[in-house]
Amino acid sequence: MAWHVLVARAAAWLGRGVRTPVRKALLAAAVDSSVYGRAFGFERAMDTLGAIVGPLTALLFLALWPGNYRVLFGVTLIPGIVAAALIGFVVQEKRRAPVLHAPFGERLRSLPMTYRRFLMAVGIFGMGAFAHTLPILLATDRLTPSLGAATAAGLAVALYVLHNVFYAGFSYLGGLLADRFPKNLLLSGGYALAGVMALCIVFLPATIGSLAIVFMLGGVQVAIEETLEDSFCAELVEPAQHGMAFGVLATVNGVGDFLSSGLVGLLWSTFGPNVAFGYSAFLTVVGAILVVQVHRQAHSMLI
Repeated sequence: MAWHVLVARAAAWLGRGVRTPVRKALLAAAVDSSVYGRAFGFERAMDTLGAIVGPLTALLFLALWPGNYRVLFGVTLIPGIVAAALIGFVVQEKRRAPVLHAPFGERLRSLPMTYRRFLMAVGIFGMGAFAHTLPILLATDRLTPSLGAATAAGLAVALYVLHNVFYAGFSYLGGLLADRFPKNLLLSGGYALAGVMALCIVFLPATIGSLAIVFMLGGVQVAIEETLEDSFCAELVEPAQHGMAFGVLATVNGVGDFLSSGLVGLLWSTFGPNVAFGYSAFLTVVGAILVVQVHRQAHSMLI
């Protein structure tokens, strides 16, 4: 039933909202600041590799045992339980001085001004950065007239798998570059790439080749974006503030994702995809310009 799916998805995203900032703070505490990029890039690569292997394994399972959805979902519990057990009983948190208790508002105000400027850039970019599952609908819509609905839908899913392959492949590379070059410039390049992706959707013809370019650009872009946002965030605040900083960053990203996907969907329904993705391109480029200034302002405050 539909409400079962709704409740399950809401619970899943609630769990993600709780675990993600904690996982990032734990990871930042486990490595030296000089390798933040590689650490977060490797984490993103492994997470995305799971997002590739998981669905493919499920498709293989259903091909061998059609209709056994209850057994399939039961099997998927095993990796989750194993992961939770490893985190709870094997992973050891690095010893650190306890953080003094302070009201939430006070802790929020104590975050550095450079971090707040970073959040502004992230928020503006996020209001234009639509969910990367939306191009699946786009690909299906554009390929259906020539290929039929069933074939178009299958190709759209295959293109999204291609997106995740590039996402996994470029996450560690982005992290490696982040440890060698200014993070603000690399993150700005990732944001600008989102604008290029949106413009490709607007101007390129509706062919399998052009859509493949869009999905590959999307995979590279989100790999750079997520790896650089996390490693840059860890660098902008003191280690004692990592939990708060990652939590606020996740909130800003979550609100941005909600607003952008809703606005892009509304513009698409009302004015067509060109207007929707043109809006996305504009805001992502603004975010790219703003994030370039964060590191420069940080240096000016230190001088």
